[in-house]
Amino acid sequence: MKLSRSEFINIRGARVHVRHWGREGAPMLFMVHGWMDVAASFQFVVDALEGDWHVIAPDWRGFGQSDYTQSDTYWFPDYLADLDAMLLHYSPDSPVHLLGHSMGANVAGLYAGVRPERITSFINLEGFGMMATRPEQAPGRYAKWLDELRAPAQMRSYPTLQAVAERLQKTNPRLTDERAAFLAEHWSVRNEAGEWDIAGDPRHKRVNPMLYQVEEVMACWRRISAPVLWVEAADTNMWEWMGPKESARLEIDRRLGFLKDVRCKMMADAGHMLHHDQPQALARLVEEFLASI
Repeated sequence: MKLSRSEFINIRGARVHVRHWGREGAPMLFMVHGWMDVAASFQFVVDALEGDWHVIAPDWRGFGQSDYTQSDTYWFPDYLADLDAMLLHYSPDSPVHLLGHSMGANVAGLYAGVRPERITSFINLEGFGMMATRPEQAPGRYAKWLDELRAPAQMRSYPTLQAVAERLQKTNPRLTDERAAFLAEHWSVRNEAGEWDIAGDPRHKRVNPMLYQVEEVMACWRRISAPVLWVEAADTNMWEWMGPKESARLEIDRRLGFLKDVRCKMMADAGHMLHHDQPQALARLVEEFLASI
């Protein structure tokens, strides 16, 4: 494995953990992880990169070693503001290559449209967005959020790191024992009782009271000027967020139509965590894309 180093920076009132691989001064490749994940999740892809890169990957606030929020709820625009602040910190004068997975890709896609001058290229790994919502869903969503605030958010603990690794493999059967053991060390932290807690704030499990406004997101996508590499996994289940597979495919293709310069790739023999399942193939796709722009 390629060695990484950790750094902590203060961003918008939060102490944020950032992981670095590669040579300082090399071309910068910024990677942002998904929901209930951590920066170390990109280790296998970084190991497979052949070029000279400085890879920078933060733990989003509320995940990994970064600070948790002091409020009841994580607000999605805060991730956008955190990304803006981090890119200003690491690359104040030059645009960057930006790669995001899942939730991280959704944040990165918004950012690439809101600040198009700050992005040289955008690599979207399974960042489809969410199902479109209707205004009449708002009362029920607010009520559910209020109900959830009445009790502390909780997640289960695990007796050993091996149990954490087995939990990861239950979610992703393609995960090898070696990769699961590595991820378990970064995905969990030992508590005072000697058990292992997932390294993520349980409050992330609360429902977002704000409805997903797909056309607002598409207005941002329309403004992306950087070339986009869109990578889906052949065996993903993320389309389930949007309903039956056939109608979900139509909606995903509709959304792709808002991107001016997009190159679509399908990753065979991979699920949603494609950076764990096929890191070598993904690294090759990424570097071929970056070399072509």
